[in-house]
Amino acid sequence: MKKLMVVYALILFIVFLFIGRLAYLQLFTDRYTLNAFNTSIKQEIIYPNRGDILDRNGKLLVSNTFSYELDVIPAKVVNDSGEVINDFDKAKFSKMVGISTNQFDSILDKIVTAKDYKKLSPYPFLKNISRESFARMQEQLYLYPAFSIIKRPERKYMVSSAGNILGYINEANQAYIKTDSTYYQPGDLVGIAGVEKSYEKDLRGIKGVKNWIVDRTMNVVGPYKNGDYDRPVKSGKTVNLTIDFRLQELAEQMLQNKRGAIVAIDPTNGEILALASGPTINPSDFLNSRSRNALINDSISRPTYDRALQGTYPPGSTFKMVTALAGLQMGTMTEQTTYVCKHGFRYGRMHIGCHCGLYYAPQGLERAIGKSCNNFFSEAYRDIVRKDPNDYSVGINEWAAIMNSFGLGKFMGTDLPVGSKGLIPTSEFYDKRFGEGVWNPYRIIFNGMGQGDINTTPLQMANFTSIIANKGYYYTPHIVRRIDGKPLTDSTYIVKKKTLVDSKHFDIIHRGMRNVFTMGTARSFDTSAFVQLGKTGTSQNSHGQDHSLFVLFAPADKPKIAIAAIVENGSWGTTWAGPMASLVAELYVTDTIKRHGLLERMKGGNLQGEYRRQWIDYLKRKGLYVEPIKKDTLGIKNDSLKLKKDSTKLKNESKQITKRN
Repeated sequence: MKKLMVVYALILFIVFLFIGRLAYLQLFTDRYTLNAFNTSIKQEIIYPNRGDILDRNGKLLVSNTFSYELDVIPAKVVNDSGEVINDFDKAKFSKMVGISTNQFDSILDKIVTAKDYKKLSPYPFLKNISRESFARMQEQLYLYPAFSIIKRPERKYMVSSAGNILGYINEANQAYIKTDSTYYQPGDLVGIAGVEKSYEKDLRGIKGVKNWIVDRTMNVVGPYKNGDYDRPVKSGKTVNLTIDFRLQELAEQMLQNKRGAIVAIDPTNGEILALASGPTINPSDFLNSRSRNALINDSISRPTYDRALQGTYPPGSTFKMVTALAGLQMGTMTEQTTYVCKHGFRYGRMHIGCHCGLYYAPQGLERAIGKSCNNFFSEAYRDIVRKDPNDYSVGINEWAAIMNSFGLGKFMGTDLPVGSKGLIPTSEFYDKRFGEGVWNPYRIIFNGMGQGDINTTPLQMANFTSIIANKGYYYTPHIVRRIDGKPLTDSTYIVKKKTLVDSKHFDIIHRGMRNVFTMGTARSFDTSAFVQLGKTGTSQNSHGQDHSLFVLFAPADKPKIAIAAIVENGSWGTTWAGPMASLVAELYVTDTIKRHGLLERMKGGNLQGEYRRQWIDYLKRKGLYVEPIKKDTLGIKNDSLKLKKDSTKLKNESKQITKRN
């Protein structure tokens, strides 16, 4: 009996709870009175201006313009069966807005059959309405209370570069709307890529709301309760990027007709100064749906694939400094360690060639960096892996941990919407590939030279160059400097990250990197304007010409900029990547460029022929290539046919003359 009483009491409690809640909502709140679809209250949404985007020096990169859009509330036009209600004059309305009745039906059908359709929600009916059409519609729109004209801000790009950084906005799909259904509605424009996406909540602003009392013809009588329930519109926040647009523009100009990336970082704070990806993108191409889709669907050049953040490449010889730092820290080598190069590294039948120029004589680390000795870093990596001769996993896992502390082989945690973690192999990786206890240092020896299984992004390469410049620490690279004039306070970007390598090991690396310009491969583009330290790299590529790589920081005494450059299929590091990195450093350090001949050569370089050859080779491997008929061949064939016709004609004429004679 007591248990039954408890059950009755619980049921009564729940009933009274529901009744109390309903009474509260109806008697003490305006929730239903303010419903936008109430016959006497009209709710107007005011869309905010999206925040401006500027570079680090205050140059305006992205601002706003406006477009007009005609929205509809379906419940006031169609019934539950999806048919137009009787008192709606479809023909007259269609004529007013400049469409046919068939177009009207088609548009409305797409709305009512859309996934997650809500008949009382506003949906875009016509977009990009001209000012003239807007003025014409405005005069008669009161006759059609289901429709309203919305003024929406649109992006206006003030520059023709940095498309991969800025990104673009587009209409939110249903999945996006669900991420914040209290704010987004169908037709809202949201950040889809780049800074527009990663800083969407800062840039979007806050929608305003005005509640009006209207009569039965939807004419405004006055504000509801003197505007007490209105919400003011608030524009999006102004975002200052870390980008120096001069460097960004220069980098993109040099990447024209090439594929690759140039990344520049301020090593003192992790601010990204340039983030260029080639093929480059004019952000204005995002405004037009046809040109935007062409960019997105280009599966050959892949311009929307941000090579600076997503592209993973073997870093080649640019990685040799990191190999040396790991060896120094692990104690498998010292600053006095020497190795003897025998025209390369040799083990059994294995031979890795080398062109360092010092053979069959001891060679130290400084010279090995300057001359890029393959043998030195192969032997150094071998000694790292066999730190414990009885268990190779000890050495390789300690080496991998050091690499991870440099931001390699993992996501870096930047404020950018895309990225790749690259690859730093561990003992577990090789146990899965070869089998536990099967592999040895010689099977993975190419890792020491930045080949083998090593993969890094250009951003990661610029970051490890920053670490070398800073002698052992870095700040997480980031693209935004200030929001509404206030600097970033997120500890992710302002707290120093220390690597596992002691600072005492970096001086000899610096001296070796200077040797690259004084006695090594970068002598041809050294300059007296400032002291630069760098390293060339040539990354082998099985599908075509090797990739050209270079890393650099400058000035030597107080580094202000660290750069990584890669040009796909650009051959030697000194051919393209090295000069490009040096020119970017020159502009930033000296505020000008004096090596005009070098600059023009970089801008004028064109590798489209190599990319076309690769594409043809790919099609041939797939059996899809069709040899085109050459124009000259067609001309020869046509001339041959013409000659045959002329010859036949002459013969016939000759026969006729003979008969007459």
